[in-house]
Amino acid sequence: MVGSNVANLALVLGVVLIITPITVPKAFYKLDWPMLFSSSLLFYLLILQDGVLSQWEGGLLLALLFLFLFFLFQKKEMLEEEIVSSASFSAVRTVTVLLLGGFCLWLGSEVLIKGAVGLATSMGVSERVISISVVSLGTSIPELSASIIAILNKEKGISLGNLIGSNIFNILAVMGIASLITPIASIDPELINKDFIWMLAVTTLLLPLVLLPKVMELGRRSGILLLLIYLLFIFKMFL
Repeated sequence: MVGSNVANLALVLGVVLIITPITVPKAFYKLDWPMLFSSSLLFYLLILQDGVLSQWEGGLLLALLFLFLFFLFQKKEMLEEEIVSSASFSAVRTVTVLLLGGFCLWLGSEVLIKGAVGLATSMGVSERVISISVVSLGTSIPELSASIIAILNKEKGISLGNLIGSNIFNILAVMGIASLITPIASIDPELINKDFIWMLAVTTLLLPLVLLPKVMELGRRSGILLLLIYLLFIFKMFL
């Protein structure tokens, strides 16, 4: 999850910004970024205290997600965003696409995890390094595809919202549900002391990148900076 969040904000967003600048809506600093940062910080503090994400802590993350979604739908007028029209699907087609997509996602996840573990064993590196690099890169490919499609459809704002939303759900939904099923323990200390710091740093960096130019836009320079940060993150890990 940590590697995926870093890849989403540094690698995927960096590539997207190099392709085209993105005008950032007011909802970014009113709601989206504060929620992303607070979720990331809370998750880090929960892990930091004892190296375990217990069931009650997972329940706390999940409850926070429900509160966020409730607030999002109740106060959607605060976002001041246009409603994007989409093609209407029949109920049967919608369910079919949902089930097919879910099956493909499960199958791809199984292959990805087994392949990553095998790669870690054959290369003699830790599973942490492979999960942060190879696995996180694989899980970020859907976000990259969705962001590029949004750009091609001239819906640039969706690409940024897609990445922020994905990171929020990674923390609150994925980790919340996983720890509710069984507590997450035996977490690698380097993951806590190094990788979490990278995730928080990249998340924090987004705000000044948006506000300092005073144009509410993420441009190509920001994309290059984010991409260089991701390459440095991977380079230092393998060292």
